[in-house]
Amino acid sequence: MIKLQVIGNLGKDCVVNSVNGKNVINFSVAHTEKFRDSMGNQKDRTIWVECAYWTDKTGITPYLKKGSQVYVEGTPDVRTYQTQDGRQGAALSLRISNVQLLGNKNNGEGGNGDHGASQSYHAPAQSYNAPSHAAAAPADITEVADDLPF
Repeated sequence: MIKLQVIGNLGKDCVVNSVNGKNVINFSVAHTEKFRDSMGNQKDRTIWVECAYWTDKTGITPYLKKGSQVYVEGTPDVRTYQTQDGRQGAALSLRISNVQLLGNKNNGEGGNGDHGASQSYHAPAQSYNAPSHAAAAPADITEVADDLPF
């Protein structure tokens, strides 16, 4: 068995299709790696993975939007095709067995003006003041507790 794991961003909103009475969620994930070429120049290399998630649990679809970062794993397949100009092409596709939402690209920066759509939650800063007296210890404990550094 071959298993492929990808972390990347969705290139467009997902699409739910019905094939022979079964639901399939289709989406594409772009994984971009930064590297330096032989001249020392920094370059980007993006690999697109076409994903098919066969499931009856389509509740995840509202969250699979363009720019969302996801972790997907599944069984890979390489599809070859001929382009309109006669060249041979190849596409990497993945039959998804697991998908996890990781967040939005750049915390909501995107082309749709949806700047408040970040799925991360930032709690307001809170301070904690330790009580000035220690709680009474049970009678069977005779050791003195050390002060902990945290």
